[in-house]
Amino acid sequence: MPMLTEIQSPTLSWNPFHDLSQILEFHFMLNALVAGSVVAVLAGPIGWLMVVRRETFAGHSLAMMAFPGAAAAALAGVPAAWGYFVFCGAGALAIGRLPSPTKRSFTTESASIGSVQALALGLGFLFVSLYGGVLGDLESLLFGDLLGVSDTQVLLLALVAVLALGALAAMARPLLFATVDPEVAGSRGVPVARLSGAFLILLGATVAATSQITGPLLVFALLVMPAASAQAITNRPLPSLVATVAIGLAVVWLALGASYFSVYPPSFWIGAVSFAGYVAARLLAALIARPRPAGLSAPDPAAPAGVIA
Repeated sequence: MPMLTEIQSPTLSWNPFHDLSQILEFHFMLNALVAGSVVAVLAGPIGWLMVVRRETFAGHSLAMMAFPGAAAAALAGVPAAWGYFVFCGAGALAIGRLPSPTKRSFTTESASIGSVQALALGLGFLFVSLYGGVLGDLESLLFGDLLGVSDTQVLLLALVAVLALGALAAMARPLLFATVDPEVAGSRGVPVARLSGAFLILLGATVAATSQITGPLLVFALLVMPAASAQAITNRPLPSLVATVAIGLAVVWLALGASYFSVYPPSFWIGAVSFAGYVAARLLAALIARPRPAGLSAPDPAAPAGVIA
């Protein structure tokens, strides 16, 4: 009777090159790394602008739209990506049709967006009930399946990223102007309302793409926390934007590495690493901004050596 060989679990060593070769040995891990990196690069600039524009709640509502989208796709027997993009796009259009916050209070606007979110969650529960799938299917709808990304999904994510980032680059200057001072931008002929609607469409596409990696419930791990971490460290636009993308890539790579050498799923590690990075960024910002002790001041360049002004 043939002997069954025991499959050994991967072990972490002190040689990072050996550990990396273990991860890249499997095609599904390579797909996960590429797909996660593409989403991190896409979510970085979009998430950074979303935080600057104070549209985090709108992004959260669009993330909730991804849940009924995936559930509807499962119910219809089509790929989940279709449901993500259709429902997130519809949610972006619905939020974009709400009256401008300059004409009404932000409280009323938040209540309107919250109503859209409540409808999305209700539809998601309805579709899941009609589907009647097992718990594993529900878990993939809520938390994604990064290790199950196919070659086709990688190509689709790359195409969405190129189109979305290209559109963002084309309208970056007027969009940033409209974000910083919408009233002055409008008086100078900048189409503030159209830019806002276009950005919501890009945000919806980004949420749909990110949901395929993290699931609807952990979208903010790549959409908000890298941007919030970078903006905590520096308020300069370009360094902050570059840091956002770098942090997002680091989160994906570290999370996938930790998932490979542990028994915990990538979605958990993405959320955990993102939160740890945010806490570290806040602590670093607090240390940088810490006031000097009383009685001490910076040396006076004009004073003789060894003399404190």
